[in-house]
Amino acid sequence: MDGVRGLVVVVEDDAAIADVERIYLDDAGFTVHHSPDGVSGLAAIRSLHPVAAVVDIGLPGLDGIELCRRLRADEDWTPILFATARDSEVDRVLGIELGGDDYLTKPFSPRELATRVKGLVRRSALGRRSSVLQVGSLAIDTRARTVMNDGARVELTATEFDLLAYLMTNAGQVFGRTQLLSAVWGIADYRGSRTIDVHVGQIRAKLGDTVPLRTVRGVGYVLGE
Repeated sequence: MDGVRGLVVVVEDDAAIADVERIYLDDAGFTVHHSPDGVSGLAAIRSLHPVAAVVDIGLPGLDGIELCRRLRADEDWTPILFATARDSEVDRVLGIELGGDDYLTKPFSPRELATRVKGLVRRSALGRRSSVLQVGSLAIDTRARTVMNDGARVELTATEFDLLAYLMTNAGQVFGRTQLLSAVWGIADYRGSRTIDVHVGQIRAKLGDTVPLRTVRGVGYVLGE
């Protein structure tokens, strides 16, 4: 299966951890390029255009959050999964706010890592095969992966886009947080419900009050009336 799913850049300074990640990603059908620090990792993502990147936060030279910030500043929306020993809510929220798409805390199952990466890549591919969706003044082109709100372009991360596209595809339907985790992230774990809240908050901040992305208290979220 080598290379069937595309190239993943792993940015990890611990050689043993990087080797385990490479083995499991290779078994899942990915080709893997390993960078041992943030500077070389940033260069690799920019030059190799991977289908996804697995990035440690505590990297030498350039930490993972700054790496992500620089990519997003250049409008590079390569899906990024943070894999890190840092487990504070501040780190998780900051990583997502700066454009990270998913988050795993060490120690984690390497099988789960491979599953999360497959989910990121699958959602990106599905979006490219879909059509234009529109709810009120909000329109997204899932082939070009662009978002227009009232005629103005809005920049979303890969996961923000996938979450919004899923809610738009099912406009008017209320989804619980675990349902969204399963549908968009490919996992069903109530402990990740905070991830949904953070991503919804980021989408709302970027789209403004004109888009009816509503919280249904005690249930979850719905787009539309």
